[in-house]
Amino acid sequence: MRIMFSAARGRFVLCNSARATAMAATLACAFVASLSGPAAAEQAAAPQPKGADLSADLSDNKSKILVELFTSQGCVSCPPADGFFATLAEDSRVIALSLHVDYWDYIGWEDSFGNSDFTERQKSYARAIGSRTIYTPQFIIDGVERIEGFDPEKTLAALTAKQGAPSPVQLSVSRIGGDLVIRAEADPPLSAPVRLELVRYMPQATVSIERGENAGKTVTYRNIVTSWQTLGDWSGTAPLELTVPAGDAAPAVAIVQDVDAGSGGPGQILAAVSAD
Repeated sequence: MRIMFSAARGRFVLCNSARATAMAATLACAFVASLSGPAAAEQAAAPQPKGADLSADLSDNKSKILVELFTSQGCVSCPPADGFFATLAEDSRVIALSLHVDYWDYIGWEDSFGNSDFTERQKSYARAIGSRTIYTPQFIIDGVERIEGFDPEKTLAALTAKQGAPSPVQLSVSRIGGDLVIRAEADPPLSAPVRLELVRYMPQATVSIERGENAGKTVTYRNIVTSWQTLGDWSGTAPLELTVPAGDAAPAVAIVQDVDAGSGGPGQILAAVSAD
């Protein structure tokens, strides 16, 4: 199973290359470039020269759709969602982050990537909509679209709705020496402060699950979040430049996220970019 963006249908769809001709598979099942043009993804990924000015740096970085998957090695319903998530991780229009929760550890298998901080983040999302229930698997797209359970068609429909959505925030993060330099600018200025976050993740790991509901399964996980750090609040009224230690060579993502007015928890993702 793969994901494509169908220009004719104007949406993300699933395709099965085994049922397509070689030509159709090449055209339909390959991941395609952003609707903004085939050069856009390459331009966004191109390293920025040191000393580039703020406006040039921001203009060359493109925010992507952020997909969070809340999952667990101990959840019997999660492996299909983990496999589907792996296809999203390959799409250049998406930043896909997998957050392993710890609330299924009691049923026989402790998730080797489980983290109570990620459980709390999922609870915060639930509180933001007045819910007291959390699920695995659960996809959250750009902080606002929630899909409980494994529902690929609904997930792809939500991605289609987000494709090309405008944002007032331009964001970039670059590796310069041993640091990460984060720059942000809002046009027009924001009316309320937003949260600046830095995420680090492991690109891939394969786990043989020995006990619990998934005993005997071997699952390859993608884009496994290892830390989710809140750097602070940004007013959004003046350009921001912030330097933080890179720590190591692990992939990193900078996120600007709205703060839910009612709960103070995570709201809409205004921008998300990967470090150069």
